[in-house]
Amino acid sequence: MTKYKLAKKREKKVSWIVLCCLGLYLIGAGVGIFYLKPQWLHMSAVEDKKVETTTPKKVEKKEEKPKTDLPQASSKDWNLVLVNRDNKLPELNPQLVDVEEIKVDSRIAEQTKQFLAAARAVAPEESLISGYRSVEEQTELYNERVAQLEATGLSHEEAEAQAQAQVQVPGASEHQTGLAIDMSAPNGQSEEVAQQIIALAPQYGFVLRYPEGKNAITGVDYENWHFRYVGVENAQYMVKHQLVLEEYIQKLKEAGL
Repeated sequence: MTKYKLAKKREKKVSWIVLCCLGLYLIGAGVGIFYLKPQWLHMSAVEDKKVETTTPKKVEKKEEKPKTDLPQASSKDWNLVLVNRDNKLPELNPQLVDVEEIKVDSRIAEQTKQFLAAARAVAPEESLISGYRSVEEQTELYNERVAQLEATGLSHEEAEAQAQAQVQVPGASEHQTGLAIDMSAPNGQSEEVAQQIIALAPQYGFVLRYPEGKNAITGVDYENWHFRYVGVENAQYMVKHQLVLEEYIQKLKEAGL
């Protein structure tokens, strides 16, 4: 056999050995992957689970609004407009209608008629004494009262101080809203009759605006004839809790209403 043929034979033998080794290597690698793959998948799942458990979702709690027994009202409602010495208003020019001898805001005309009828069932002589009054008319009334007190010997300052306990200064009178009425007998009424009428007022949306013991808040002494329209629910709540309008509006504001 020639040297050339021997070399060729050796090359073939080496090639088969290499191919066999390579085949065995690939078979071994495949078997290893087959057995190890589930473990890799399991480890990967565990790692994912760890990541998920380390970042819990935050649960947002909804803030509950505090419960209140206040009526569904707002301090900005038209029937709760506040006029006093600390909150003077210019002429409001409400739309007016006649109810007997006085004028009131057209939105409370029917309630005024019903309240008057209920009052007359208690005392037939009850009458509407005053309703809407312009700022100009209030100015005349105030100045007239000051002059009357000065005529008794009081100084101008003393007369004004006393007048302001009885009559609102111009711009501070509820009568300019058209939502206030003075109701009494022409020659005045007994306190017994007044109390019966005061008790009826909330049914028609009215409250006694200047009750006893509240003049430090309202700035006006007790008047058993001066009623203010605020709406039925508001009136009933105010009477139940013994609140004047200033206190009630403050309570609404504190509740965010």
